[in-house]
Amino acid sequence: MDGILNINKSIGMTSQDVATAVRRLLKQKRVGHAGTLDPLASGVLPMCVGQATRVAEYLSESGKAYEAVIVFGAVTDTYDTEGQIVRTGDASSLTLEQIAGALPRFLGPQMQRPPLYSAIKIQGQPAYKRVRAGQDITLEPRPITITRLTIIAWESPRLTLAVECSKGTYIRSIAFDLGEILGCGAYLGGLVRTRSGPFTLADSITLEECAAALSNGTLAAHIFPPDIALRNYPSIMLDYPTAARVLHGTPFEAAPDDSADSTPTLARVYAPDNRFIAIAEWDEERALWQPKKVFTEA
Repeated sequence: MDGILNINKSIGMTSQDVATAVRRLLKQKRVGHAGTLDPLASGVLPMCVGQATRVAEYLSESGKAYEAVIVFGAVTDTYDTEGQIVRTGDASSLTLEQIAGALPRFLGPQMQRPPLYSAIKIQGQPAYKRVRAGQDITLEPRPITITRLTIIAWESPRLTLAVECSKGTYIRSIAFDLGEILGCGAYLGGLVRTRSGPFTLADSITLEECAAALSNGTLAAHIFPPDIALRNYPSIMLDYPTAARVLHGTPFEAAPDDSADSTPTLARVYAPDNRFIAIAEWDEERALWQPKKVFTEA
């Protein structure tokens, strides 16, 4: 089995918990998730199975969308409900107009400081482990891009917000920073990932639904082909002789079917029967496409 399952992760499970469950369910050794989702969050978690594990890195790079609940009037050390309250503020006079006025400053490319309680590695150890061990650490701001912030609901002190952002964005940090700007403090009260790359919540299935589909023989309908992870890259269609050489890692000449004015750095490669056979990387010095990852039939 080679493909991607769009799993709707439940609250309380780690991303690795889901990978372990899928591995046992499908009796597959090669299973990996594309983009970690915190245990307190639910929603879209693409699971790559078989040869599709080789495209997980491209899914992890793709944009994400969330529905976040932000609670004003308090700050926790983890920036979410898991932590201890370290400060409170008065949010009783906070208005929707004030919140709406503050949101635009979060849009666009920016540097964001991650929460100290995060899985970011410092000399091989996650930051949250060092903090819990009493170590004084500092995490440097990281480049992110937020493309959309839309208010869904406001019932003081709880704001429900739709967020679209780049990989590496911490929604907990958005909650904290928004609370600081508005002067009353805030933390993340709940989070659902509604999209990861091409995968949406509407097209996802729970682990229970996955097990049921496997039992009744309909699981194939929920498995996406590996190349969906690369849909933002141009495609190259080859003839049979060239396709055969690519399967042996041989560089080749070709023009992407949907290339832009400039030569792209990566492309999806297909045999004449529309079979996805490789990811190719452009070699500027040799002016050739070099197979980067070759996919053979199971």
